[in-house]
Amino acid sequence: MKDFPAIKTVGFIGLGIMGRSMAGHIQAGGYQLHVHNRSRAKADDLVAKGAVWHDKPGEIASVCDVVITIVGFPQDVENIYLAPDGLVAQAKPGTVLIDMTTSSPSLAQRIAAAGAAKGVAVLDAPVSGGDVGARNAKLSIMVGGDAAAVEHVRPVLTRMGENVVRQGEAGAGQHTKMANQITIASNMMAVCESLAYAKQAGLDPRQVLKSIGAGAAASFALNNLGPRMLDGDFAPGFYVRHFIKDMGIALAEAERMKLALPGLTQAKALYDKLAAAGHEDEGTQALFRLYAA
Repeated sequence: MKDFPAIKTVGFIGLGIMGRSMAGHIQAGGYQLHVHNRSRAKADDLVAKGAVWHDKPGEIASVCDVVITIVGFPQDVENIYLAPDGLVAQAKPGTVLIDMTTSSPSLAQRIAAAGAAKGVAVLDAPVSGGDVGARNAKLSIMVGGDAAAVEHVRPVLTRMGENVVRQGEAGAGQHTKMANQITIASNMMAVCESLAYAKQAGLDPRQVLKSIGAGAAASFALNNLGPRMLDGDFAPGFYVRHFIKDMGIALAEAERMKLALPGLTQAKALYDKLAAAGHEDEGTQALFRLYAA
């Protein structure tokens, strides 16, 4: 698996809020782009610029040197990669498959093993940075898998993000993303509680943001999502339903490792309540609804 062909063709599967921007950066890098998405309309702008559309995901693996996926849930990942007509089955030896979905570490290991049996490298490379990071090609990319394969595709990955770090073997990228989501979960509660407190104390919360957003409390959530909360802008940069999925994976992994995570447990309970109220397709900043009510 150490001999890789020059990368000329890149496939991209999953053109959602983040994927469409990410695929666009790859296309702008001069690679021949091949695309698939459940709804074709989201590929129209890329196809208009020269991308090749495919009706089935597996078709892409048979013609591309690198294939990237960023889809919704672990079951979607499993089907796209391991179905009889999926990516692993269709990929040529020397192809590198990169799953950038936030998914299960154990599934990442299973897919990597299936790929290795065929001479195909499979990397798990989830990202952080949301819609803003995707648009600006400033995502943080956490990679697990074969070291030589990671270096081979680094030029492609750096089209999408500035911080590309190999964390270890297969599954390590997903474990790192779990650590990322655990941090965000408690931080989102903290931002909501901070702004709710400021309002209840009679302060102007926007003025408060100017002070605490420049100090030790500063975070992406505070400075980027805090203003959206105050504006009542709950449009998704990252869906509540996807965040609940991520927290569920992290809690399952923590239970397997016999690790208690009370902050994450509380955050998931609150997001479950938010979803039950009909807000699962809003952005994660919609958690503020529970505090502002």
